[in-house]
Amino acid sequence: MIRILIVSSENNFAASLCLILKDRDGVEVLRSESGNKGLSMVRDRVFHLVIADENLNDMTGLEFAKKLVSVNPIINQAIASSLSHDEFHEASEGLGILMALPPEPEEVHVNRLLEYLQKILQQTIGDRTTER
Repeated sequence: MIRILIVSSENNFAASLCLILKDRDGVEVLRSESGNKGLSMVRDRVFHLVIADENLNDMTGLEFAKKLVSVNPIINQAIASSLSHDEFHEASEGLGILMALPPEPEEVHVNRLLEYLQKILQQTIGDRTTER
C-alpha cells in the first residue's frame, strides 16, 4: 500500500489530486490543510509521498519542503509550482523534490509522478533485500 499525503489549503488542488488518485489500487490518500499539520502527520505516520500545494495558509510549498526535509530527510515529495523549470530547480536545490507539479495537475502529471515513485520504491526494496 502506497500512502500519500496531500498538503493543501486550496480545495481545488487537493480535490483534483484526490479525484485522480481515488480509484487507484494500492494507494491510500490522506490530506492536511496546513503545512504545520502536514509536518505533524509525517512525524506520526509513514508516508511514501507527500504532495504540497504551491501556497499553504501557513507557509509556501517550498518552505514546507525545507521543513519536511528536517523532519524526514528521505521522504519523497512533490511540490506544485508556477515557476519555470530553471527557477524551480534553483529554488528547490538540495530539497530532494521528486517532481514539480503544475498548480492545476492533470492525470498525466500524476501518472508520471507515480511512475517515478514506483521506481524509487522498487529500488529501495531491492536494496533492502540485497543487504540481507
